[in-house]
Amino acid sequence: MVDAARQMLDELMGRNRNLHPSEAGAKVNWEDPEFCQFYNVKFCPHDLFINTRADLGPCARIHDEEARHLYEDARPSQRKRQYEDEFLRFCNVMLHDVDRKIQKGKQRLLLMQRDQPNVPAPLSRHQEQLSNLTARINKLLSEAEEAGIRGDVDQAQDLMTLCEELKEEKEQLVQQYEANHKAINSISLTKSAEDELQQQPRSSPVTNPSEEAATTPLPAATTPDDAPDAAPSSAPAAVTPTDDAGEATGAASEDKTSERTDSKAAGWSHDAMPEKQMKVCEICGAFLIVGDAQQRIEDHLMGKQHLGYSKLRNAVAEINEARQKEREQEERRRREGRVGRFHSYDSRR
Repeated sequence: MVDAARQMLDELMGRNRNLHPSEAGAKVNWEDPEFCQFYNVKFCPHDLFINTRADLGPCARIHDEEARHLYEDARPSQRKRQYEDEFLRFCNVMLHDVDRKIQKGKQRLLLMQRDQPNVPAPLSRHQEQLSNLTARINKLLSEAEEAGIRGDVDQAQDLMTLCEELKEEKEQLVQQYEANHKAINSISLTKSAEDELQQQPRSSPVTNPSEEAATTPLPAATTPDDAPDAAPSSAPAAVTPTDDAGEATGAASEDKTSERTDSKAAGWSHDAMPEKQMKVCEICGAFLIVGDAQQRIEDHLMGKQHLGYSKLRNAVAEINEARQKEREQEERRRREGRVGRFHSYDSRR
């Protein structure tokens, strides 16, 4: 805690804040290890993600503007090259981690889309129309807000009127979507019920003598005159089990059908509106809603994580581009030197 306070005072008031005006302060050297080498090269990554999930914590070294200016004014050297290499290595590690996060997010979205049931063509068409209407309504609302800020009341009222018309059109489209969804659900329920009934075994009277003997109660000892009366009495006993099985099977099928209907009705409130499509930000790996409101998109673009990773990518690209130019210039100088030496040798001959 004391070291952090001392570092903050050094950055705000300078390292020589406690010296008397007549005393000579210590000379600043940008190669001093107490200064942050990342801050001297470009910036310190620890300052980019404060109070975010990617927070790196406070930097353990001093961020001194004077040391930074001395570093920038210094001539190219192996020490400066080493500082740039360390900065690039640190930034590339962070970018590699966020790139892995982006790939995992894309794979997760692919799995989610694969697990979702296929949407029929009419429903997908309604979803696309709903998304377009939502985007148009959001755009009109933002334009009306801008017109109100400018003081153009007439234009703002016209835009709000058009926005209300689009909202009514969207409401009608939602109702059509619900009707189509219910129709498709009823068709699928009827088809599944028919398939189950076809798969069930048909009830048939008992034909196996052993089964008939097991299901039919043995009559008492009778005279031959009573035998014709015993056969009709035993026939209903053979038919009764199959009738009970048929009633039980019908009740089970009705229970399953009503169970599916209840589950569809319970999930209808979730399926009434189309699910929002998601995408992964190519800069910071955050999940975004496709066609989201402009204000939410701007809030994401101005967030610390997005700005931080964007700054990292730009810094790495700038250093690599500068090094590429240096290599090209060095190669050009070498080529010109070889040509000059060849001409001088030719002239001496």
